[in-house]
Amino acid sequence: MIEPKLLLMSRRATAIVLTPEEKSTLDTWARGRRIEARLVQRAQIIRMAAEGVLSQDIAAELEVSRPTVQLWRQRFLALRLSGLEKDAPRPGRLPRISPQKVRAVVEATLHTKPADATHWSTRTMAKAQGISEASVRRIWKQHNLKPHLTKTFKLSRDPRFVDKLRDVVGLYMNPPEKALVLCVDEKCQIQALERTQPGLPMKPGRCGTFTHDYRRHGTTTLFAALNVLDGKVIGDCMPLHRHQEFIRFLKRIDQETPAGLNLHIIVDNYSAHKHPRVRSWLKRHPRFQMHFTPTSSSWLNLVERWFAYLTQKRIRRGSFHNVPALIEAIFDYIDNNNQNPHVFVWTASVERIMTKIAKCKEALDALH
Repeated sequence: MIEPKLLLMSRRATAIVLTPEEKSTLDTWARGRRIEARLVQRAQIIRMAAEGVLSQDIAAELEVSRPTVQLWRQRFLALRLSGLEKDAPRPGRLPRISPQKVRAVVEATLHTKPADATHWSTRTMAKAQGISEASVRRIWKQHNLKPHLTKTFKLSRDPRFVDKLRDVVGLYMNPPEKALVLCVDEKCQIQALERTQPGLPMKPGRCGTFTHDYRRHGTTTLFAALNVLDGKVIGDCMPLHRHQEFIRFLKRIDQETPAGLNLHIIVDNYSAHKHPRVRSWLKRHPRFQMHFTPTSSSWLNLVERWFAYLTQKRIRRGSFHNVPALIEAIFDYIDNNNQNPHVFVWTASVERIMTKIAKCKEALDALH
């Protein structure tokens, strides 16, 4: 028969020996007022255990169960201080949907379409796969699938695409000395729309509103030249956008820029920009040098980004009772812009752009 004293010695927990750094950290945790209560308790358990206090005595002193004391003793022996800071991972409940069903949903989303629609919705996919709509939504979120979203794209077919790309990007990233780089374009057919009723202002819990119906009071065309160096804009509104108006705008650029600087003008391939009379005018004004973006590549012209700001911040929510009111609003925006201009900085190199285009073409070729 084993004596009780020997039985007690055989059940004694493994001794805990602390390094000076561990003892200092545990002392800080045990006395901390801004530390989580559970971490304070675990630090107290290990401190008392390191002093040779038995597990049942630690449990009685700290008013916890003996298995809890044994658990954190074992965790500390296995992982040291890091084992006290985080709870052990728990298994959680078993998933209700099998991995095979998850793969089936993902494959159907990527490679099939419903018979009567162009894309799947959570309800149609749930019905087709025999699971709940919430499960479909959860699977799509886990795999970052968004069938309801699409993005448009356009690849240029310009045979001189690379040459024009290098020309324009070179002006942005390495502009010539004693010259200005101006991004020029027209924002055509800006409508003077007057809302039929005044909108409601924004208030807590409700966004601002305006009526969807409106009265048309005519249109105007904005000619704009964005200075890449300082972000200032030269602008003029005209009723049409023919070559006559373009020449008139070039004359305004000529008047409002320093005479001693060459002007590098970035424009698109609109016919008015290449009209014989425009070319004749340019020959008489040699400081103007035209740089044409590739076809279907308006994203290369930085003034398009400025046009987007104009639309978002001043035109889209506006209500204009006539064209002069619209023009006045546009000129006010240009004046405010030039007082505190935003400089657009081009960062994409030609090589980076060509790499993206090559990947896009590769993906398109794989579908055909």
